[in-house]
Formats: sequence, structure tokens, C-alpha cells
Amino acid sequence: MAKEHPPKQINNPMHGIKLADILDALHQHYGWDGLAEKININCFKNDPSIKSSLRFLRRTPWARDKVERLYLRLINNKK
Repeated sequence: MAKEHPPKQINNPMHGIKLADILDALHQHYGWDGLAEKININCFKNDPSIKSSLRFLRRTPWARDKVERLYLRLINNKK
């Protein structure tokens, strides 16, 4: 019996994008200081790193939501 694949999420711009890729793109564009200015969370202010930020964002839905919204604004402005 073949396993069915879930339907593609055409209207979801975040579908298939990893949090690590989002954070990397934002860090490259804004830097840590710029990210801390845009989103007031400690993982961007105090000794920031990709690893610690990913750990925090995976455990904190409200912060992850803010990061994803900033990423969407960034990619929409590039178009």
C-alpha cells in the first residue's frame, strides 16, 4: 500500500522553509544588532548565535511567529 503525500500548501509561503534558513537569511540581511532592533528578544541581544537562537525560537512560539513575519516582509520587499 502506497503512502499518500499530504497536499502541497500552495498558499503557504513558509511551507518547506526551515527555521535555520529563515534565521540565516535574516542574520545575513540585518545582522544581530539589526535583528535585536527589529525583534526585542534576548537571543538576538546577549551573546547571539544561530544555535542558541534556534533553540529559543523552537521553544517559543510567539518569538518564532515574529521572526517568520519579519522574514515574510523581507522576501516580499525583495520582489
